[in-house]
Amino acid sequence: KMRSLAPGIKLITSFSRDSWYRFFILILTFVFYTTYHLSRKPISIIKSQLHRNCSDVIHPADLNITDNDTWCDWAPFDQNNYQNLFGVLDNCFLVAYAIGMFFSGMFGERLPLRYYLSSGMILSGLFTVLFGLGFYWQIHSLWYYCLVQALNGLVQTTGWPAVVACVGNWFGKGKRGFIMGIWNSHTSVGNILGSLIAGVYVSSAWGLSFIVPGIIIASAGVICFLFLVEKPEDVNCTLPQHHVSSLTIAFSCCQDRSKYHNVTIAKCAVFMLQGVVEFSLCLLFAKLVSYTFLYWLPLYIANVANFDPKKAGDLSTLFDVGGIVGGILAGLISDYSGGRATTCCAMLIIAAPMLFLFNKIGQNGLPTTIGMLLWCGALVNGPYALITTAVSADLGTHECLRGNSRALSTVTAIIDGTGSIGMQGMCFSELTSAFWNNFFDWCGNSFKSNHRSSSSHYL
Repeated sequence: KMRSLAPGIKLITSFSRDSWYRFFILILTFVFYTTYHLSRKPISIIKSQLHRNCSDVIHPADLNITDNDTWCDWAPFDQNNYQNLFGVLDNCFLVAYAIGMFFSGMFGERLPLRYYLSSGMILSGLFTVLFGLGFYWQIHSLWYYCLVQALNGLVQTTGWPAVVACVGNWFGKGKRGFIMGIWNSHTSVGNILGSLIAGVYVSSAWGLSFIVPGIIIASAGVICFLFLVEKPEDVNCTLPQHHVSSLTIAFSCCQDRSKYHNVTIAKCAVFMLQGVVEFSLCLLFAKLVSYTFLYWLPLYIANVANFDPKKAGDLSTLFDVGGIVGGILAGLISDYSGGRATTCCAMLIIAAPMLFLFNKIGQNGLPTTIGMLLWCGALVNGPYALITTAVSADLGTHECLRGNSRALSTVTAIIDGTGSIGMQGMCFSELTSAFWNNFFDWCGNSFKSNHRSSSSHYL
């Protein structure tokens, strides 16, 4: 009598070899980019430790205090201009990241993704650790922290083009939007884990808030070097179908494939692909609004909705929760409708009045605040996630680029690099009460101009 297989084994064997490899790559790249965001988050957590209200802090009995107001602060952030200095630190990272992203794609298309990604994570871990070592080395020079932040911003640009290119190599057009919508939640997961890890050490030894995440991302870099498979053909797996019918891209090089191979990817494949420019500009506005919410939403909730700081911080995470749902929903809709740009355009059109509505009724009770945060998070981050993942992969793996699929890295870098310029718009060093009166009106107007850009082609 023949024994039946155990249910678990039946489940395992029901998936093909190709499916297991694709699942493995999806999980691996998810973990990799989670560590990128995990290592970025500590700087926002330790700011409250670098400049505190020292009158509320119990000082050691053997400590000779010369200034009761700043004795517990970390120089040079112990002065009245500490907010400006924190802004300088943020800008050092963001400016270097935005500039480096335009060059990252070109390096990514010329180097093996496994080497490029693993070296980027190891270097990022090194610079993150160096920032934390400033605590143990008693470094009080702003230039040291600015230099480390800028270098970290540069090497962090290795992440996004490489992971999107790798996922794009493995997953075809069919369910790419839905799969990448779920996969894109690594951003929020990384932010949450980074906050938790940094919070464990921030009060006792804030240097560890950087050193531990730095070790984690460097370790992920070693794992990447050991296990990442860049393309299906490297392990004799079936190639996915990359043909994109919904993006009717006019590309003159397609008419003569022989000429195309004599033209560099950067000059031909990228700048002649209609859609890259439009989606890059679209992401610029979307990222500007998204990162403004990310950095200033807790302050807005505390000031306007009259919640205490802890409750405001907890509530602000609902914006990210809505963003995860919005990214998955945008990918699912675009897969079934066959129109990425139409999906982005529709969500952006709805987002603009929703932001105005949040400004009017968002503070009318806790249920209203929760509902508006979820809706705005979904509508703001849905198009953002779709453009940076599925749209970038669609453009970079268009059939005109077959034989030169490395263009995916360049396309992704240009779209995300242009969008990263928008992050600079949220680096205000000081916010006044008058700002909040026009904050959501400004965000809504940004989305109005944004959806015109995205709807100009490929509806």
